[in-house]
Amino acid sequence: MRADWDQLTDESQLRLSREALRQASAIIAQQAELLAEEIEGGRLEDRGGADALRLLAAIVQLNHDPTLIPAGHA
Repeated sequence: MRADWDQLTDESQLRLSREALRQASAIIAQQAELLAEEIEGGRLEDRGGADALRLLAAIVQLNHDPTLIPAGHA
């Protein structure tokens, strides 16, 4: 598998890496939201985590919003 990766162009490696990160961030945000719901529903002990998890989910989603352009890339 490593040899296959090495055969890809730098552009292809970058594109695949970005897509993998996009998918991973979506999963992290979704899981954080589900965990927050479990806490709010009383299925997990609330230690102030629901709000923190929702904040994490929002940050992850915001950081991977394709409509946003990173600073310095106008």
